[in-house]
Amino acid sequence: MDIVYISDLRIETVIGIYDWEREIRQIISIDLEMAADNRKAAATESIDDALNYKAVAKRLIQFVGESEFQLVETLAERIAEIVLDEFDVDWLRLKLGKPGAVTGSREVGVIIERGEKS
Repeated sequence: MDIVYISDLRIETVIGIYDWEREIRQIISIDLEMAADNRKAAATESIDDALNYKAVAKRLIQFVGESEFQLVETLAERIAEIVLDEFDVDWLRLKLGKPGAVTGSREVGVIIERGEKS
């Protein structure tokens, strides 16, 4: 199994459970690993045969930027659904972080894996 990844994709969104969080935009950070078979793309050098990480990133920037979830858990699940359903990915590992959410920590968040590794 090959992995295509996006590291530290930062997107502004409305996220949080507190009233003040519902009134501002905060940055979330996404690390995403996606299962892909890179052999065909390597042989043809065609983006059509590759998992297009730029297309994935653009879709997530659009979705997250327009979203207004309360929990990072919910946002992580919706991101996973988009990647699995729209980009023909069988497995992913997603780390979604909320920088500055806890005093004294750089970031807090969740890590989820969805799908089947092949």
